Amino acid sequence: MLKEARLVQGPGVRAVAGGGRADLLEQRLKAALADVEGIISIGVGGALDPALNVGDIVVGSEVLHPRGRWETDPAWTRRILNRLPGSRLGAVYGSNDMVLHTLHKAKLRAKGGAAVADMESHVAARIAAAGKLPFAVVRVVSDTAGLSLPDAVLAGLKPDGGMDLLGVLGALARDPGQLQALMRVGRDADQAFKALKIARVALGPDLAFSAL
Repeated sequence: MLKEARLVQGPGVRAVAGGGRADLLEQRLKAALADVEGIISIGVGGALDPALNVGDIVVGSEVLHPRGRWETDPAWTRRILNRLPGSRLGAVYGSNDMVLHTLHKAKLRAKGGAAVADMESHVAARIAAAGKLPFAVVRVVSDTAGLSLPDAVLAGLKPDGGMDLLGVLGALARDPGQLQALMRVGRDADQAFKALKIARVALGPDLAFSAL
């Protein structure tokens, strides 16, 4: 998540990472709202739609969550779609927990037809709505709907959004069989981050980004 922040931030851009915790993201977003023009939830996410591949870009039409539903700003969404040729419009499912397994992905897909899932968009949407701010979502696919992630990825995230290498190594020591799957996750993540970097450049410096 810190890597996402580094890719997104720049002049006039305030990047906020939640470290995989909805409560921390909410606190940090609220603290960063001064003089904000709008909120864009941007970063990587897991595919729920089987047609999506790693590196594909989904521009959110709405954010779905068990406790709410938020539509994105139509003007901002059109603007983003125009600047990201090849991206697709779709719903985003906001989850407080990382969506690891294919069965869970399929269940979330069946609930409302969301194209991707992430751990931040529902928090950003709720805060944008409360502040009457424009809101949009851009998510790059980092894992496909037909692929389960190893449990070791859960040990790899620090509260600040950085990577907990010791946590990952500890998880691997307990279950070395996860190594091959974890290496695949790393390769897919690299591909997703490259696509995110290209997308960020294409969006240009004049959009107000304030959330990951």
